[in-house]
Amino acid sequence: MSVLPPVRRDRVIPQLPQSFRKEAALHTENDFSNKVKTACQEQRTGTVGFKISKVIVVGDLAVGKTCLINRFCKDAFDKNYKATIGVDFEMERFEVLGVPFSLQLWDTAGQERFKCIASTYYRGAQVVIITFALNDIASLGHARQWLEDALKENDPTGVQLFLVGTKKDLSTAAQYSRIEQDALKFAKEICAEYWAVSSLTGENVKEFFFRVAALAFETNVLAELEKSTSRQIGDVVSESPNISRRSEPAALGEHTGRTYSFL
Repeated sequence: MSVLPPVRRDRVIPQLPQSFRKEAALHTENDFSNKVKTACQEQRTGTVGFKISKVIVVGDLAVGKTCLINRFCKDAFDKNYKATIGVDFEMERFEVLGVPFSLQLWDTAGQERFKCIASTYYRGAQVVIITFALNDIASLGHARQWLEDALKENDPTGVQLFLVGTKKDLSTAAQYSRIEQDALKFAKEICAEYWAVSSLTGENVKEFFFRVAALAFETNVLAELEKSTSRQIGDVVSESPNISRRSEPAALGEHTGRTYSFL
């Protein structure tokens, strides 16, 4: 039986990382919910510690998807551009509130000819990161189509969305100000959290991925708690054959002379 190595010290998340912009955030509180913190303290997180959350990164060709992932996972930046063919992925392990948690980061191709291949790997995503370049307004305009393509393969209600502007270091102050206003507006429209990063300098990259991991973790823990509550309610009901359903339409009981239980 193989044993996973311990989580790296720089992948430990003891508290909720803050958002980049409060006006475009998925989680407006300053900390994890009390339910999640209590569940972690009492070790009631179910199978979360064994789960892997799938994260897909989509966006135009050459906006910096691979550089973004490599900066976080390998702390490296390659100036020699190489287009992703099909898909690639990296696995990152974290410890959130003392519980192990993993993200599988899928780097997808931005070239039109590889779209059909890449889209088959969109399925089962819990997080969608839509990227655009802060020095290329057209790439922001294409973000909507990338989002639509990703949601065709997933349940829109079960996916967390992040809109990420890359190449912050290449954007002038005036250019950045203009494009960020449009990005914030779009992020609010699609209910996504907005971030601006630079893979070259590393600005906001670690903070962003920590935020993704933390919010995905919280969502998974809350889902586990909901399942646990449902199971407990189901157990109580199935063990109580004498529970009457006379509060249901009276005609049922009156016509048959029976009481109806949940069994």
